[in-house]
Amino acid sequence: MTTDDRSDEDLLQAHVAGDPEAFGLLFGRHADRLWAVALRTSRDPEEAADAVQDAMLSAFRRAQTFRGQSKVSTWLHRIVVNACLDRMRSRRARPTVSLPEQGVGQTLAEPRDLIEEHETRLTVRSALLQLPPEQRAAVVLVDLEGWTVEGAARVLDCPAGTVKSRCHRGRQRLAEILRNRGELPNVTEQSREPAVGETLRGGSA
Repeated sequence: MTTDDRSDEDLLQAHVAGDPEAFGLLFGRHADRLWAVALRTSRDPEEAADAVQDAMLSAFRRAQTFRGQSKVSTWLHRIVVNACLDRMRSRRARPTVSLPEQGVGQTLAEPRDLIEEHETRLTVRSALLQLPPEQRAAVVLVDLEGWTVEGAARVLDCPAGTVKSRCHRGRQRLAEILRNRGELPNVTEQSREPAVGETLRGGSA
């Protein structure tokens, strides 16, 4: 497989200029991260796939609107997150709960620690689903994807203070949900958010 040394910005400009392969190369560079953000935000593989498809079609068509005020990767993440939020808002009136893919017999055959880890992941996913879309997107970017607050603000196209506020409120809500389900011990208010972050990172796979 040949590699292309052009920068993201050069590939986007080439796409706008009519290069038929440039956008595919650009998307290929970032596909894994974009998919990960979409899946963690949507918590539904089909919804995530549809959101990424919608986002890339939008980016393909709107490439000429990119003004270079952020990195191309940040611009792509913003479009994906917005696509996820749009789909999540449209589904809020008809929420569904996804069942685990593994059969019951297969789950019971696992060692106890793996069963508990699996249950924790399901609990974390269920808890995240209860957050408002904007809070969930902020928590996913900062706590699960490792973006800085400033980077997440660029993706979400809002002030850094808004991202901090959404993360704070989201973590407080998650702490309440996880504590009620026995996944988070009784902790002080000062250590609540770090404890939630550790639980998210440990149970988000």
